[in-house]
Formats: sequence, structure tokens, C-alpha cells
Amino acid sequence: MVGRVWSAFLDLVLPPSCAGCARPGAIVCSACAVELSGDPAPRPPHPPPRGLPQCWSAAPYQGAPRRLVLAYKERGRTALVRPLADALVSVLLAVPTVPAGPLAVVPVPSARSAVRRRGHDPIGRLAAAVAHTLRSLGWPVVSIPALEHRRRVHDQAGLNAPQRAANLAGALVARPPWTTPTANPWPRPAPTAILVDDIITTGTTLSEAATTLRRTGLKVPLAITLTATPRHTR
Repeated sequence: MVGRVWSAFLDLVLPPSCAGCARPGAIVCSACAVELSGDPAPRPPHPPPRGLPQCWSAAPYQGAPRRLVLAYKERGRTALVRPLADALVSVLLAVPTVPAGPLAVVPVPSARSAVRRRGHDPIGRLAAAVAHTLRSLGWPVVSIPALEHRRRVHDQAGLNAPQRAANLAGALVARPPWTTPTANPWPRPAPTAILVDDIITTGTTLSEAATTLRRTGLKVPLAITLTATPRHTR
């Protein structure tokens, strides 16, 4: 964690270099920004797990987008939150069927151990930044951390689709007070939820998150992610 804090400090005091290619001048250079945000598209896994919402991402998980995600999540480059949030906003603006009315941007939760290890909550921070930008554009949006883990889960890296499904089955719950349709304090009319995450691989995590939110009475038609793994088979 000390190394990540130090990295964030260096971002503040040193001339910036691109987290995608190390080119000096900006934390994300123009070429890497185009690689990250230049091709928002639906990138669902095939076949999708049951309950998976429509999935759109900014870019494949490779090259500069992959390096930017890793720098933000694992190497303490928290100043990347703004350009990464802008990439997610560009994804949402590219979706032709975004629901009208109030929206709730809901981050897929990280395990508590991962938050402690990283020293920050990368997806929660991203979701808040996305909602802030959308509100500045006049959208009726709130960011709500409505999900949490109720038990420990194994690291998903290296697990195949059936193993991921078993690992996450029943692992997510709605956080109080968003637990039931009658008890929760959702605005009225209830917003439509849009899930936010960094990567979609097999879709298991997003499927579990959507299923959990639907039990609270919300519609969850869409998930937006920064990247999608090039391997879309299970």
C-alpha cells in the first residue's frame, strides 16, 4: 500500500507521463486516449451467463487500455480516475437504448481485502466520477454503492467460467438500506440501474450483480466496462 500511496504522490509532484505508454506530457496521451475510447461497442461473452444485462465496453483488454486499467487499479495511479470515467461516459453515450428517466450508477464491489491491498476502491471511485460527469451534462443520475460481498471469494484470475460461477454464487448482497423493494430509499420513481466495472471476462460477476439488484426491485438492463477480454468464449 505504501508503494501505491507513493505513486499517487508522484503523480501530483512530478511532470506527468502517460500510464499507457510512458510518453511524457499527460497522464493519458492522445494516442492512448483514442485507443481507450475510440471504439465503444457491445462486447458480451459468448455464450452469456443467465441474467447478464446488455454489456458495452470502451475497448478490448489489451495494449494501452490494459495498461491504463492496471495502473489505476494496482499501481496507485488514482489520477487516472477522470480519463477512465470519461471513457465510461463515452461508452454510455454510444449505447442507442439507454433508458429514459432517473438512473443509478452502481459499481460492482471489490472484496474488502482487495480494497485494503490497493489502498482505494477503484470501481466505486469510477462510478462516482461517471455520475458526476453525467449530472454536469443534465442527466438525472446518482451513484449508489448498493452491493457488497457477504462472504469471502477467491481471486477470479485463472478461474474458468464454471469455477467463477461457483465462486460468486450468492456472494453478493444488497447493502442496507437497499435490501428490499419496500424498505429501500430509492428515489421515486425507482431509477434504472447501470452496472459499472473495469473488465468483463465471462460475465459471471456482472450477472451475479444484476441478479442481486433485481431482487431489490430495480431494472438492470445495462452494464458498462472499460475493457473486455478478447477471449469471449467460456
